[in-house]
Amino acid sequence: MDEQKEQCCPCGEGKVPDKNGKCVMPNVTFPAFIMSLNTSVLYHLGEIGDPVTGKKQIDHDLARHGIDTLMLLQDKTKGNLTSDEEGMLKGILYDVKMRFVNSVKR
Repeated sequence: MDEQKEQCCPCGEGKVPDKNGKCVMPNVTFPAFIMSLNTSVLYHLGEIGDPVTGKKQIDHDLARHGIDTLMLLQDKTKGNLTSDEEGMLKGILYDVKMRFVNSVKR
């Protein structure tokens, strides 16, 4: 399995090959940043397991903090996003808010 992972991700976790084959961090983009925060919220809601252990844990306080951060970004970037970025952020916020409510109800 490690060989398979190494073949698919020869640069190691978090890095990608550039056009010359050198392993570098991926470009920072607004969508990538939002997706990172989304992943964090999903992790804290127990929707995604720990990448090492696979264990799922729920921490509503940290999930709420991630949602609040996304909401702050939505407010502070109003009028400065492309329609695609705005739509992505709006959709992610709706999704994580609904997942949060459902998680708290359980």
